[in-house]
Amino acid sequence: MTVTGDEMAGVVDLFGALQRTELSQALAELAYRQGEAYDPEQYEDGIKEARRSYHLVAVDLDSEQSVSSDERNESLGEADEPLLLAGPLAFPEVPPDGADLPHILDIDVREVDTEDARTRAVDRFRREARDAIERGEETQIETMLDASYEFETWGDTDLSALREELVTATPTS
Repeated sequence: MTVTGDEMAGVVDLFGALQRTELSQALAELAYRQGEAYDPEQYEDGIKEARRSYHLVAVDLDSEQSVSSDERNESLGEADEPLLLAGPLAFPEVPPDGADLPHILDIDVREVDTEDARTRAVDRFRREARDAIERGEETQIETMLDASYEFETWGDTDLSALREELVTATPTS
């Protein structure tokens, strides 16, 4: 089963946040319901790509503000795995049969401090944009320029100075 970053974000949104292993299991459940083999590992690369493309962002569990202590102790599979949230470039879309996942999986809905996630994602975006500028990666610079508008809205931050750097680094046609 092929899953888009938007569909992964839709699955994550059903639960508020999921760990990578939980998202892999959820996607494998959906594939199984569609007659495919149950193989959570087949989604690992797609999840990594969704994080790279900012369809998903991660919140580390070491942050005291990220997740309540009850959730930290009771409902998390791998204690050291970050939680994944829908990111700024996602338009969350629940895949076919996805609405059934909360009834299939034994995972409680989580409330996560989105402020922490936004701060971390915006910091990462700034680093990656400046790296793309330094390396002169034209395609990546243009992608980051487009994404900067979404980040401003999603992250409630001003990226105008960074956007000017990206515009300056964008070759003229």
